[in-house]
Amino acid sequence: MRRTASGYVKVRAVSGTHVVFLAFDMKESDAMGLMGFAIQRTDFTENETVWLRGNKTFARIRHSTGVEDASSREHPFQAFQWADYSAKPGYRYKYRVIPMCGSPGALVEKPATSVTIATEPLTGAKHDVHFNRGAIASQAFAKRFPGMTLDEAGAPAYTWLTRDLLPALLGFIGKAKGRGYRLHAAIYELKWPDVLAAFKAAHASGADIQIIYHGKGDETGLANDKEIAQAQIASLCIPRANAKLMHNKFIVLSKNGKPVSVWTGSTNISRNALYGQLNVGHAIHDKALAARFLEYWMELHGDPASADLKDWAGAENVLPPSSDTDALTPIFSPRRGRGVFDWWIGLASEPQPLFMTFPFGIVADFRPVFDRDDGVLRFALLDKYVNGGNAASRAAAIADIERIRRRANIGMAVGSNVFVDWVDGWHREGSGIGVNVNWVHTKFMLIDPLGKKPVTLTGSANFSEASVTTNDENMVLIRGDSRVADIYFGEFMRVFAHHRFRESVKRHIEQAGSAAFATWKPQDLFEDWRKWVPGHFKKNSERDIKRRYFIGG
Repeated sequence: MRRTASGYVKVRAVSGTHVVFLAFDMKESDAMGLMGFAIQRTDFTENETVWLRGNKTFARIRHSTGVEDASSREHPFQAFQWADYSAKPGYRYKYRVIPMCGSPGALVEKPATSVTIATEPLTGAKHDVHFNRGAIASQAFAKRFPGMTLDEAGAPAYTWLTRDLLPALLGFIGKAKGRGYRLHAAIYELKWPDVLAAFKAAHASGADIQIIYHGKGDETGLANDKEIAQAQIASLCIPRANAKLMHNKFIVLSKNGKPVSVWTGSTNISRNALYGQLNVGHAIHDKALAARFLEYWMELHGDPASADLKDWAGAENVLPPSSDTDALTPIFSPRRGRGVFDWWIGLASEPQPLFMTFPFGIVADFRPVFDRDDGVLRFALLDKYVNGGNAASRAAAIADIERIRRRANIGMAVGSNVFVDWVDGWHREGSGIGVNVNWVHTKFMLIDPLGKKPVTLTGSANFSEASVTTNDENMVLIRGDSRVADIYFGEFMRVFAHHRFRESVKRHIEQAGSAAFATWKPQDLFEDWRKWVPGHFKKNSERDIKRRYFIGG
């Protein structure tokens, strides 16, 4: 949902399920002397009014013992966008945004602007989008479970980290209850006992359950075999051995012989996927789309050779589509040639704002998409810069991406954690719990997400040529659905902000160690407005480009 209110300060609110993103704008002349924005939130559902809080404070008035967070009324936000990450699905909120002038300890309120907005419910008529927190390395985790690993913290930590992702997945499987229901699943990693037990329970209820899984004799396949045996569901499972990677993560729900819904996204059935790295589960309630996924599943069922599956995809899933008006376009792999990969690059290359996640780095083919100084905002959230290759090729790729990210219109963040305990009182954070991907495992592209015709591309493919020509993969292109775009956008910005700060801390430590923090104090707010306000109005700077796009027309 989107709402805009005008006044001395213009405010735009964009709500997902768990995030309300707020953008601000005002005349440059009115911003002279601005010390930041205070934000007061009224929760109409729980009848509560609070000041939003942040970690940055004015050193002059900070308590001598330090603070872990502070009210924005005394320590306002020095940015032209902010987000409420404590919002709850299906709630109604009012945000009162107040420009603050004066000096620390003696701030003066300027005219406020209020905007009222409802967050999206977890379920919609067609789309249910569920992200986990992707925040195992966070101050919130460190404060809730001080000094503990995930396993030491136990069930409360698991519940907090998965948020609504695992409950939604179990709920989707649980819809198959009784003889009239069928589930056809294709899943790369099938290793989390709770989910395997849910499939077993659905089968016990009388539903027909069939699960294709990556069943090669490699590490993943052998681990799948072990978990399947322990869960005693071997009779429900079908190994796929003739694929390079059976990398799908989808489930088709049918009722009375008719496909009705499909669960897709980036989430493997594993500990890391559900609780560690950022992932999304996306249920789409569309009979035609579910039928297309079931057709693909039927082709996978016979464990075909890759060449045969490519022939089927080329004939039955013709891409790019003949029309760009379809609301939903399924994309199945593997395929002959890189036509679909080039189509994705073409979509991303349109002169429109772009937000993408890259679990295995930005491959060379996608770098030109970002390597343009044209004033169009483009954001990339990476788990790492590059994957594979020898030392020389890796160094060259990293240097290339470092060069690209210096462009004013490019925003980039690479996954990291606060790995020391001497930065402005921040707690040391744990490391990830994965092997290949620790922080960001989602694979999605948002094209002009805040525009009138947003495009969302999401699924299992890692935006590489191999994900089109070699692996079993699925994606869905969603056109014109603002609810979907708003949810994905809010979660993107949440995790982007999370890792961008951590990456900046890591860079300072690597460059100068603890000495860096003698002059660089990430907790401190500027006590002179001239040190932060002008950058937001410097034409075609990153802050200026963000301010203008986020506030809208």
